[in-house]
Amino acid sequence: MSRHAQTVLVADDDPATRSNLALLLRSEGYRVVEAADGDAAAAALADPAVAAALLDLRMPKRDGLAVLRAHADRLDEVPVVVVTAYGGSSAAIEAMKLGAYDYLTKPFDLDEVLFTVRRALTQRSLVAQVQALSADPLRDDPDPDEDELVGRSPAMVAVFKAVGLVAPADEPVLVLGESGTGKELVANAIHRNSHRAAGAFVKVNCAALSPTLLESELFGHEKGAFTGAVARRRGRFEQAHGGTLFLDEVGELGLDLQAKLLRVLQSGTFDRVGGEETLTADVRVVAATNRDLKARAAAGEFREDLYYRLDVVAVTLPPLRERRDDIPLLTDHIVKQLSRKHGWPGLAVAPEAVAALTRRDWPGNVRELRNALARAAIHARGRVVRTEHLAGDHEAGAIPAPAPGADPLDLRAAVAETERRVIRQALEQADGNRTRAAKLLGISRRQLFEKTRAYGLDR
Repeated sequence: MSRHAQTVLVADDDPATRSNLALLLRSEGYRVVEAADGDAAAAALADPAVAAALLDLRMPKRDGLAVLRAHADRLDEVPVVVVTAYGGSSAAIEAMKLGAYDYLTKPFDLDEVLFTVRRALTQRSLVAQVQALSADPLRDDPDPDEDELVGRSPAMVAVFKAVGLVAPADEPVLVLGESGTGKELVANAIHRNSHRAAGAFVKVNCAALSPTLLESELFGHEKGAFTGAVARRRGRFEQAHGGTLFLDEVGELGLDLQAKLLRVLQSGTFDRVGGEETLTADVRVVAATNRDLKARAAAGEFREDLYYRLDVVAVTLPPLRERRDDIPLLTDHIVKQLSRKHGWPGLAVAPEAVAALTRRDWPGNVRELRNALARAAIHARGRVVRTEHLAGDHEAGAIPAPAPGADPLDLRAAVAETERRVIRQALEQADGNRTRAAKLLGISRRQLFEKTRAYGLDR
């Protein structure tokens, strides 16, 4: 959302302060609503057009804390920045406890006012998706093919808020989390919500290349710099000029490359491999790792100065096992992506299958969930995924070993063994009730009877 379409409330009983703040905000393209007392501020906050507010704590008719309490259920939707002449006052502390986004002290630093308002509005846009999901979790995604952070658990709301806080700044960000939690999606969200959104978002996996190739990948090389360098090549830092560079698995960088990365972060300068010209790049770096960089720095395996330069602000993604309430929502999102990708309009997940997914620990996190659902959708032939399609992860998608003495390339025998295993699981889940087992399998009771006899399962 463009800030030029957003309205900010300025509530202050001092006409000069109110006028100066309104003038400042209007000069940045915001629309401004003014209020001279607490009653007028409360009425203005009820207007759905208001996107954020600057609220003085001391006003006639109703003080700022009373206004804040009345507005408590909408503080994520309409963030409030409180204003006070006393930075350490108990009133300001109480306002933060009540949920105010931030507070500013008089006299104002104008840049700080604008920066705080931008942060508040960025957070608002990110949290809006959570509120929409809570209101209607079964709605169709506007674009199910777009990768995005999905969740409405408290842990994920905290991530959205953290992204809203760091995105407008231009400092490096360190994204932490286990493998498969969605660190690249966080980096992308930071880029999309920053002032660099119109620039490039460039990705590099630091664990995927040898040190020599990675140096060339990051900084580029000149023609003839090494065997195979038949032409000059621009590196990722040059490609990301004016945008964001995402360094995935930054903990895998060797010490030599760590020194060169530190130089870029500190001075914005670097050299191509084999080059003599010093180049500059205006790039914001977002780095990600599943390693404990602080421990590695203490062990001498990672430069301490680089660690502190990267860890200006950290965003930590929770593992999926700590946000199980998000699994149904993630399942719905992934199924819509698979349906669109493979042309399976009837693809869905049965409620009992969703419950089974929610009970798993998912050591591979969202990536593992996505792979399990893709595998199950194939077993379900693009129709309803049932529990039997979600065999244990050590089984799901694995071809059963052939019986002793059997030809390992006998496709018919492998398919028969798979079918026998799935039918046995369905019978176990149905406690031997064949009618229920047939429903789980999506076949008729007669078909189940014939197959159990054929596979020796009728006993």
